[in-house]
Amino acid sequence: MRATERKRPGAAPSSPRPGFEVWLARSAQAALVFLGVTAFFFILQAGSFLLVPVALAVVVGLMLSPIALRMERRGIPPALSATASVLLFVLVIGFLVAALAAPLTSWAGRVPQIWNELQLRLTSLSEPLATMRSLREEIRNVTGEAEVTVSVEEGSAMESFAMLAPTVLAQVVIFFASLYFFIATRHDTRLAILKMCSGRNLRWRASHIFRDVEELVSNYLLSITIINICLGLAVTLALWLIGVPSAPLWGAMAGILNFIIYIGPAIMAALLFGVGLASFQSFAGSLLPPLVYLMLNAIEAQFVTPTVIGKRLTLNPFLVFLAIAFWIWLWGPIGGFIAIPALLIAFAIARNIIPGFNWGLTHEKRRRYSRLP
Repeated sequence: MRATERKRPGAAPSSPRPGFEVWLARSAQAALVFLGVTAFFFILQAGSFLLVPVALAVVVGLMLSPIALRMERRGIPPALSATASVLLFVLVIGFLVAALAAPLTSWAGRVPQIWNELQLRLTSLSEPLATMRSLREEIRNVTGEAEVTVSVEEGSAMESFAMLAPTVLAQVVIFFASLYFFIATRHDTRLAILKMCSGRNLRWRASHIFRDVEELVSNYLLSITIINICLGLAVTLALWLIGVPSAPLWGAMAGILNFIIYIGPAIMAALLFGVGLASFQSFAGSLLPPLVYLMLNAIEAQFVTPTVIGKRLTLNPFLVFLAIAFWIWLWGPIGGFIAIPALLIAFAIARNIIPGFNWGLTHEKRRRYSRLP
């Protein structure tokens, strides 16, 4: 028996083992996925000039879509409903800019005073700072490191602004144009994509992806907007009660920065610490405004937002942090704003494509989507 199994001279070599072929196929697929993800990141980075305003317009358009839909149900054409939605957005932004411009300019002129106040309040730490300074000098003498001289040329800020202004203006134009056409043609875009889907099952899933994306993103943004407005009012009232000047300004800033989770509250606390330095005589008093704000922000983040948003969607905090860090690294502050909507869009696509996908959903949503084929 063993003699018959021996290979004869000149016989063809045996085919690879099935397990090895499967390993090769999976390795090739993993390599293709890695190359595709790398190319996708490169495209996002290289095309940021165009992609950033377009992505922001899509997110804002999803938030304004329910308003446009209510107008269309009353017989208003999509073109007019899109125009009205964009004008409403412009009026809101214009009102915020007009209301915040004057007090922000006034406080910007007080930055040197705040810096001087901070230096005076830190005089009690003069000895530890002197020790650190002497240690730095010793390290510099040992390593032979030379002092670095930094020179700032006059007019460099104006030159940078002059070079940056056309880019910003072009992106603003792209944003508003994308916002208008997205709202006006969203139904036509959906029908065109559904017609491209071959097969009833694929068309059904694509239709549910559109529905879930609009529902999740619009509900999230509208809910977060209402929560942030309430947070801004609460911060305004609390800061006014403890005697902080320009309390409405800081309340509005708190509501706006709260759209960027984690990063926005940290920036707001730092701003209120500077305001406290300029408003109170003692160092402990200067800590009062950021502590009051952080207390209100903690109540909002731990109780209010989970109660409102948790009924619709529960996101993994680690995924939220990774999404915010990634998009801020990629696109800056605008990336931080669109991070959560982008994560919601990814969830909406995954739950309709991957069978049994329910990570990040509440129990009600899990029961609903467990019935999907």
